[in-house]
Amino acid sequence: MGFFDFSKVPDINQGFEDYKATPNVLLVDVRTPQEYREGHVPDSRNIPLQVIDTIKTIVPQTNTPLFVYCHSGARSSQATAMLGKMGYTNVKNIGGIVSYKGKVDK
Repeated sequence: MGFFDFSKVPDINQGFEDYKATPNVLLVDVRTPQEYREGHVPDSRNIPLQVIDTIKTIVPQTNTPLFVYCHSGARSSQATAMLGKMGYTNVKNIGGIVSYKGKVDK
């Protein structure tokens, strides 16, 4: 991994493939409910960044794999950091739906 790799935006398409290959995983969309209704990745759960702490009631096990995305990757990056501080140990920011090439549910 090179010095500048940390600044690369994650590829949501690769992240979605990784999600599908991971057992007992939750795909989390941290956008607003309005954005979620306008279109979201299939099987994702909307837990907006503003209320990310409510995930404790949905996913009490902190080792559960969580794959997080938003619109561009910025909020999912914030959410990933927040989840880590909450004790979640298996969290992956997969980027933004803006570059998602798969089917979108509404």
